[in-house]
Amino acid sequence: MKEIPVEEIYKKDDKLKKEDVLSLMEWIEKQPHLPKISELQIALFLHSCYYSNEAAKYTIDTYFTVKTLCPDIFGSKDIKNDYLLQRAMKTVFVGPIREPSTNDIILFGKLMDCNPDNYGFAPQLNLFDLTTIIDYIENGPADGCHIVIDMKGVVFAHFLKLNPVVMKKFLYYLQEGMPIRLKTFHFINIVSFMDKILALMKPFMKKELIDALHLHTDAESAFKYIPREMFPREYGGSCESSEILQEKYRCKIMDNPDFIAHLTNQIVDESKRQGKPKNAGDIFGVEGSFKKLEVD
Repeated sequence: MKEIPVEEIYKKDDKLKKEDVLSLMEWIEKQPHLPKISELQIALFLHSCYYSNEAAKYTIDTYFTVKTLCPDIFGSKDIKNDYLLQRAMKTVFVGPIREPSTNDIILFGKLMDCNPDNYGFAPQLNLFDLTTIIDYIENGPADGCHIVIDMKGVVFAHFLKLNPVVMKKFLYYLQEGMPIRLKTFHFINIVSFMDKILALMKPFMKKELIDALHLHTDAESAFKYIPREMFPREYGGSCESSEILQEKYRCKIMDNPDFIAHLTNQIVDESKRQGKPKNAGDIFGVEGSFKKLEVD
């Protein structure tokens, strides 16, 4: 896997200043609880925060803190022996899709194997995160991200595997820590029990994310918001098919175990945090209230 030179990102985006990134590097060195972070990673955070150093400080701390406190989602240190992640790579395609004519990106998700017995919610979210970070490390940041989830093949047994605690943690991470510029969030080919899925999600969504959410009975109506060309080939787009993209990302992950382990090992040391250490209760509240999923 080849990382994009950080100087190339500076050349492409004249609003992203090297001096601001170096200032953030100096700040990080004074935060003993944070892991060592590359200049490229810091540039990605600063870009995602629209060049605000103060916002980037919050996002950086949140990103690594949440990943540390959520090993149930982000804990893949040995992908060669991570059966759940390997199964997720066969069961779903979740990954970025870039189309050369735009600097926006689709973060796409769909079932490739519709058997609910093979579906795992937390491993799918881990895969979503890994493929996105890998793409950004290789290609640099996108000006805007559109999440698109195709629900074709989803049945009620998949819904029963959604864990409210995991949902709360990941939506917090998506909104507060993930270094992306999220513009819109789409579900296409929605299912009859979509109301139950939304009832599970919306308590953990900010107004901005709810306002960005769009539901579609088919893919066609989503093209009003996102150009068709950005979609995989089977949707009439100009990009590669989901099957090809799924295999490409599976190979990227399996061929780079050391890099994946490095990402997973970038965690905070709360014993060194200046001020009060943080724990899961501070960020996510009491988990016990959400441990059981009630279904009408």
